[in-house]
Amino acid sequence: MAAPNYINAAQQRVLQILMYLAGHELMGVMPSELAKAMRTSASNITRDLANLREAGMAEQVVDTGGWRVTPRVGQVALRVMNAYGEAKRRVEETAQRFSVGS
Repeated sequence: MAAPNYINAAQQRVLQILMYLAGHELMGVMPSELAKAMRTSASNITRDLANLREAGMAEQVVDTGGWRVTPRVGQVALRVMNAYGEAKRRVEETAQRFSVGS
């Protein structure tokens, strides 16, 4: 029996859009550019952006009409970096306890 396929094209596209938006926080990216880059229809992009907005991960830039990631994306990244920093601190603390001369 084959393993189930859990990969969903629409969900993958939303994640790709999120990655594409990163780095365009000032002007945003126009939906037409996203549709071309994702090789999909404008209606799919509209739906995907609505879902990202609902999740608090993307917003429309008022001045340009483009889309960008929200500060929430940066907040998630900071939580990850803080967790890595704490893990590093704990490993270093444990290594000190096992070092020669302790």
